[in-house]
Amino acid sequence: MHIKTAVVSGLAVAVQVSAKASCKARFDYTSIEHIEVGVRPYWLIDEMKDSPLKEQLRECASIDEFKASPWNLGHRGGATLFIPEHSLESNLAGARMGSGALECDVAFTKDRELVCRHSQCDLHYTTDIVTRPELNAKCTVPFQPASDGRPAQAKCCTSDITVDEFKTLCARMEGANNQATTPEEYLLGTPSWRTELYGTCGKVLTHKEHIQLTDELGLIFAPELKTPEVEMPFEGDYTQEDYAQQIADDYRELGIDPSRVFLQSFLYDDVLYWVQNDPDFGPQAVFLDSVGETAETMPAAIANLTSYVADGVNIVAPPLFYLVTVGEDGTIVPSEYAIQAKALGLDIIAWSLERSGIIGATGGGYYFSTISDVITRDGDVFELLHVLAQDVGIIGIFTDWSATVTYYANCFGLA
Repeated sequence: MHIKTAVVSGLAVAVQVSAKASCKARFDYTSIEHIEVGVRPYWLIDEMKDSPLKEQLRECASIDEFKASPWNLGHRGGATLFIPEHSLESNLAGARMGSGALECDVAFTKDRELVCRHSQCDLHYTTDIVTRPELNAKCTVPFQPASDGRPAQAKCCTSDITVDEFKTLCARMEGANNQATTPEEYLLGTPSWRTELYGTCGKVLTHKEHIQLTDELGLIFAPELKTPEVEMPFEGDYTQEDYAQQIADDYRELGIDPSRVFLQSFLYDDVLYWVQNDPDFGPQAVFLDSVGETAETMPAAIANLTSYVADGVNIVAPPLFYLVTVGEDGTIVPSEYAIQAKALGLDIIAWSLERSGIIGATGGGYYFSTISDVITRDGDVFELLHVLAQDVGIIGIFTDWSATVTYYANCFGLA
C-alpha cells in the first residue's frame, strides 16, 4: 500500500491491538476485534466468469483472519449499500468490514457547525426531516405533496437548521418517492436493489463526532468539503476560505496528526487553499476530479493533470471510469488519463465501488461507462478492481460495501 508509510504502519498496529482507542470512548459500540467480510465477496466470486483471477480469489477463502486495509476507503461510512449513509451505523459496519479509512462529507449548519452529509441540501431524502413539522417548516422548500401531475417536492439543507436540530434527525436510506402525498410516503423511495431493513433511524454525526469515532477505531480520515448550495459568503461573512479552514481546524482542535487526514474537495480552489495556506494538511489534499465527464471533455481533464502537479497537488481522485478503457483484445486496461497521471507522479484514489446497482442488468451505469461493453455480470467488479490495483496502481478506492475491497486487499497483499 502506498498512501504513506507512517500512516499505514500506524493503522496496522491499531487494528492488530483491536483498535484500542486513543481517547475515551464516546460511543456505545462493541470493540472491533475481528474483521468480517460476510457472504457478498464469495457470491461475487461465484458470479465471475472462469479465469485465473477467479481461481486466485477462490483460494483466498482459506484466509483465517482478514485485516483492515488503508487501501479500503469507506464511502459515506462504507456500508451505504444497505445502511443509511453517514450514520454511526454505516461507519461502524464499514470498519467491521475492514475499511482502513472513513469518509465524512462535510457540510455546515445554520449556526456554522460542521456535520456529515453527502450534500448540503440532501436532508429531505437522506433523513426524516420532512416528517418533523417544526423542522420541515424551516426547509428551503418544505414538503409539498404530489398533485395534478406535479411530483412531490422538498429541499432541506443543513444550513436551514442548527446543529442541535440536526442531531435530532434520523438518518434514512437515500431516496425519495416523488409520487408521495404524505411526508411518510416521501421517505419510501429506496432503490429496489438496496434495502430499508437497517434504515429505520440511523444516528447522524457531526464532523467532530466522526473524528472522535474514527480516532477511537485507529483509522484514517477522509473528509470531503461539500460544495455549498447557498450563496457564499453565507449570511454575508462566512467565506469559502473560512469553511475550508474550519474543517482543518477541527482536526487540530481534537489533536489529530495531519498525516492521518486526507482533505478532499471537488472545488479546485479549496484544494489550492489547503496546499498554499496549510502546510500540515496541504500535501495530502485530494482533488476530486470531475472535469472529464464526457469523451469531449476528457482531453481537457488529461491536460489539466500537468497544471495540478505544477500547483503542488499530489493526489487526484476521479470516478472509476476515468481510469480504465477497453483494450484492443477486449479486456479492461488503464486509460490515457491513468497513464498520464502516473507518469506525472500523481497518486490516484478512485470512486466509488459497489454503487452501481445490479451490474448484470445495467452494465454498471455511470461508474462503468467506459467499459460497459465488457461488464456483463456483478462479479466483474473484481475484474475492474484487479486492473485498478495491479495496472493503474491506485493508492485507495472508495466503496459502498467495504467487505468486497477488504477481501481483494487481503488476497493481494494490500492489507
